[in-house]
Amino acid sequence: MRFGVADYGMTVWDGGQFDLEHRLTSLKAIGYEGIERLEATSADEAVHKAAIYRKLGMAFGTVRGPTAELSIRWAAALGVEYIWTQVISREFDPFCRQVNTLVEACRRAGIRVGLHNHLNSPVETQEQVDAFLARCPGCGLILDTAHLAAAGGDAVGTARRYADRLLCVHLKDWLADNPDQGLRPGRFCELGAGNIRLDNVAVMQEIVKARYDGWVFIEQDVHLQDPLKDLAISRDFLRDAGF
Repeated sequence: MRFGVADYGMTVWDGGQFDLEHRLTSLKAIGYEGIERLEATSADEAVHKAAIYRKLGMAFGTVRGPTAELSIRWAAALGVEYIWTQVISREFDPFCRQVNTLVEACRRAGIRVGLHNHLNSPVETQEQVDAFLARCPGCGLILDTAHLAAAGGDAVGTARRYADRLLCVHLKDWLADNPDQGLRPGRFCELGAGNIRLDNVAVMQEIVKARYDGWVFIEQDVHLQDPLKDLAISRDFLRDAGF
């Protein structure tokens, strides 16, 4: 099992203002082994970034290019196992149809496609996650624990039931503004700081029990201080839990 960072929060809250090499070096220093997505707008840029990762002894889980076709091509060329779903429909039925088409395109290239469950998306609630995975049997799951929990879902049970579908895991936590009145509104926070009884340690125990050996990415979409400080807290939280 490898631990990395899904760095959306770093990109947003620090404005993407430090270069990739500095970002990778900083994350390595606090105990991470990579960043989930190598994003590029050209093949030359993708190769250049991949070389930087390799030089620094870091890795990436997937690739995202400007189109689904390029994402598939670059992912296959750079030896990663999956891409995210890259479809445009926000309606559930056409979304599933488009994903099944993407699954076949990825299969021909020797890679897989994964669905990231997400608030305010066609696959948000527990019922939608279950229905999607039934409708798209060839699609893997990029399980985001806090997005699911904030939508009222069961992250631990989902990790248990769909362990064989996991392509990677996003460990996150959620701090509700008024937990006695509901899960939302709120914000993402460092692991262990949430207040909605999301048990990320139990999620980890479930995937270890299932002999999952892929990437676990820490993600925090909202940072109120230097993102590296928050990400160090989350990494220490997992270390203290035995991971």
